[in-house]
Amino acid sequence: MALHLLVEQPETGQDLMSCLSEAAASVRQCAQCGNLSETELCGICLDKNRDITSLCVVEHVQDLFALERSGAWKGGYHVLCGKLSPIHGIGPEQLNMGSLKNRIQAGEIKELVLALSNDIEGQATCHYIQEELVEKREIEITRIGFGLPSGGGVTYADSVTLRSALDSRRSYE
Repeated sequence: MALHLLVEQPETGQDLMSCLSEAAASVRQCAQCGNLSETELCGICLDKNRDITSLCVVEHVQDLFALERSGAWKGGYHVLCGKLSPIHGIGPEQLNMGSLKNRIQAGEIKELVLALSNDIEGQATCHYIQEELVEKREIEITRIGFGLPSGGGVTYADSVTLRSALDSRRSYE
């Protein structure tokens, strides 16, 4: 694509670079959920039709987008910006865990759907959330899993698979 723009349509390449530069300057993380936004809160967090008592916790913004495309989730989101990985030096401090803890402690959350990768790091992150963030609060914790391949993630799953995974979620224990 880059070669085509440079050789065949250099003027389009300049427009694209300008648009990307503007986006880089104006897009930031939503202060509440971690999604991408041009304002303090993203459109999903501002949507009054969403069930704000249910949060779907995802690793990356791409996962949020994939779930949105499926149309299966009508609650809120929380983007961790990764998963725990001690081998790679990623602990809770490097992730968006503090704001998740604040949201849980505020007392409005009744359900957490953990939509994290089905691998060792994803499992460890789910365990951390349950043990360290939720503690003994009356919050239902569910985990998607059916329909996603072992070791696979949410980002590249098709809409039918994501709908099945959300419909088949189970308690996380």
